[in-house]
Amino acid sequence: MIKTPKDSLTILTDIVLPGESNPLGNLFGGELLARMDRACSIAAQRHCHHIVVTASVNHVAFNKAVAVGTVVTVEAKVSRAFKSSMEVYVDVWIEDRESQKRTKVNEGIYTFVAVDHTGSPLKVPQIQPETELEIERFEGALRRKQLSLILSGRMKPAEATELKALFAS
Repeated sequence: MIKTPKDSLTILTDIVLPGESNPLGNLFGGELLARMDRACSIAAQRHCHHIVVTASVNHVAFNKAVAVGTVVTVEAKVSRAFKSSMEVYVDVWIEDRESQKRTKVNEGIYTFVAVDHTGSPLKVPQIQPETELEIERFEGALRRKQLSLILSGRMKPAEATELKALFAS
């Protein structure tokens, strides 16, 4: 069975409360990471219909502070599925109270693994991207996975076909 990224789309919207903020009145980074992890976890579960565990947080960019009282929307969806793992891309938006204009303030890339009740990995459905952005993220996912495997020592650089293709003339 092949699925699309929109099948896993998860949107969490909440308001930043004072107890979730630092002394500057901005949302704690860890609090935002937790929200992102929850949204990504739900997206991964929606994709594979299994228990999922966070395998890694591959990238997070905090581009703008999020003030107390701000409405925050976290949008996550599976960008690529491998054998038992899934890359989940997450975008974080805030909205202006008066104009209702949305601004992207953060993004992240998480990896989840589908597991059974004993923690053994399970096969996940493949994914077919539809939009230009989904295709871009899908294609980049294999390069990101290979780089991660190289950095963790689980792949030799010479085996990284996607990364070699970037530098071949």
